[in-house]
Amino acid sequence: MSAIPVADDILGPDVAVLSLTEVAQQIGLSVNKVRQLLRDGHLLAVRRDGDLMVPADFLVDGQAVKGLTGLLTVLSDAGFSRTEMLRWLYEADESLPGTTPVNALRTNHGTEVKRRAQAMAF
Repeated sequence: MSAIPVADDILGPDVAVLSLTEVAQQIGLSVNKVRQLLRDGHLLAVRRDGDLMVPADFLVDGQAVKGLTGLLTVLSDAGFSRTEMLRWLYEADESLPGTTPVNALRTNHGTEVKRRAQAMAF
């Protein structure tokens, strides 16, 4: 079994995070399946107090935010590390609806967020 890639915990203390058990309960999968999602790059995790944690903003209505997986793939293909992806997702951008890429994703503006990520790749 391969190690789970982890981003540096660059999140502010005000950003809610969920344990892998909490993520599994919310999306209706086993903890092992959540670990596989992390290994496959469908979600990002940070290590906080020794435990793997996923930003709560990545889930809505019992599933990953629409467009998150594709966006993470675009950022990975552009050469972003997991930490750089996380930083970009939470970086303030007043020109986006929701003020950060992750909030724009949560408010169904994923196309614009993905377009911007694709433009950074070139």
